Amino acid sequence: MDRRQQKTRKSIFNAFILLLSQKNYNKITVQEIIDEANVGRSTFYEHFETKDDLLKALCEELFGHILSSAMDCTHTHGLYSNGSAPESVFCHLLQHLQENDNNILALLSCESSDIFLRYFKDSLSQLIKTQFITQNSHINKNLPEDFLINHISGSFVEMVLWWTKGQMKHTPEELDCYFRAVTEPIL
Repeated sequence: MDRRQQKTRKSIFNAFILLLSQKNYNKITVQEIIDEANVGRSTFYEHFETKDDLLKALCEELFGHILSSAMDCTHTHGLYSNGSAPESVFCHLLQHLQENDNNILALLSCESSDIFLRYFKDSLSQLIKTQFITQNSHINKNLPEDFLINHISGSFVEMVLWWTKGQMKHTPEELDCYFRAVTEPIL
């Protein structure tokens, strides 16, 4: 994708995020997105077939970036200029959420939050499966793998919601400690 296409795509994403902060996903029209992004209808459809495709692409970009960054501790965004990266992928993920790139925390708590929470949980499930469940398959052999993944990813999502509703009073390091205290015994 060339720079012009990237710029247009970013403009559409930003317009969509802004509209999502103002109203429910189901009430947003493609025309409103086009108007807010200041692009033509054909330009919008060159990038996305439907509003649902836009939603899926936005979620993949937001959550994919955050989760891949969390797994790759060398990709730090300046988070660790005063020290080393955390050992825990969960702490790293929480730190990226705290940075609030692309206003992701607002999306997780907006009127349409159920859509974003589902994508976030699905992305987390992949992270948990590759980072923990597959590596520790010899533990908890009596529990179905999909049950463990669902339980851990659901707990993490609920913790993030609890954290944001409490105005993020706890540090990512504290939350990581709490989360690992309840998940490590089952992993």
